[in-house]
Amino acid sequence: MRAVVTRVKHASVTIEGTVRGQIDTGYLVLLGVGPNDTMETAAKLAEKICNLRIFEDENGKMNLNLEQAGGALLVVSQFTLYADTSSRRPGFSRAAKPDLAIPLYEEFMARCRARGFTVEHGEFGAEMEVDSLNQGPVTILFDTEHP
Repeated sequence: MRAVVTRVKHASVTIEGTVRGQIDTGYLVLLGVGPNDTMETAAKLAEKICNLRIFEDENGKMNLNLEQAGGALLVVSQFTLYADTSSRRPGFSRAAKPDLAIPLYEEFMARCRARGFTVEHGEFGAEMEVDSLNQGPVTILFDTEHP
């Protein structure tokens, strides 16, 4: 799995003119699923992201996790994180097919919810408009194939 995690002041996802998910303080997670990913991969990535300490403490150090910051997650499926960019026109055959990707996307969100977090989301495969205000800016890249 690949994830781009951005610390945000707020974020939202809109589909066909309707806001489908929105959060205030928290993480915008762009999540891509690869063909070799499993339920275990989703669980491990959810744990890593939920425990990530990138919010500032009283001394201005990135030392607080999502729970300590009172944050939520907005998770958006992003198969383009598996783009083959060896040519000018990216190919996406390296991304998992929907029959594998959808359950793993949902498992990732379920694991975050099980930890007590509010999880908003887009719609898998939909054309979406994602809006966010990056705080910091702080953006972290996760790739479970290359930890």
